[in-house]
Amino acid sequence: MNKKTTVGLAVAILAAFIAGRFSIAAQDPGPEPSCNKCDADFVPAGELEAYERIAEATGLTDQQVRSVDIGKANVQIALVRRGALEAPRPQSVAEHDLVTEVYYVLSGSGTNVSGPDLVDKRRRAPDNRAVRFLNGPGNNAAEIRNPVTHELSAGDMLVVPAGTGHQFTRIEDHITYIMVRVDPDKVVPLMDAEASHAYLVENRP
Repeated sequence: MNKKTTVGLAVAILAAFIAGRFSIAAQDPGPEPSCNKCDADFVPAGELEAYERIAEATGLTDQQVRSVDIGKANVQIALVRRGALEAPRPQSVAEHDLVTEVYYVLSGSGTNVSGPDLVDKRRRAPDNRAVRFLNGPGNNAAEIRNPVTHELSAGDMLVVPAGTGHQFTRIEDHITYIMVRVDPDKVVPLMDAEASHAYLVENRP
């Protein structure tokens, strides 16, 4: 076999291999989307500002803005505003069994502690507002053994996995943050833009 024939054969084999790969790719559409034909959900800045005005006027700490079904899980967005805090309140450690929380701090600052080893753990009542509408079943506790301390300020993020205790121990003036909740067991009821608008109208300060 001469050199020209060898090169020609190699090119033909390579072309056949590439064609085969494209053929296989064309036959395999890949996995089905976990949220089939779902719409995106937009939350404008003005809507979040309206929630913050309610928080400032009423002292309501944690307000759900959305709870969206994304297929294999629900995702919630909340606006949380906490006022000045010199020392933690009794039994103020929170732990959520099934829901993971992600904080993104918008303004203010505070000290948060976290950890899985809870002292004097007490079950939250099923009719507790947070259990029913915000973060599902969980516990409160007196303190956390060997906690990790996080100094939070604007622009910082904190991820609190389900089952991990967390507590603010100090807040200078206030801290306002977006809360994204990951809810794989879908224990929190859904809330769409229409329900959010109705809530804002009803609670407008």
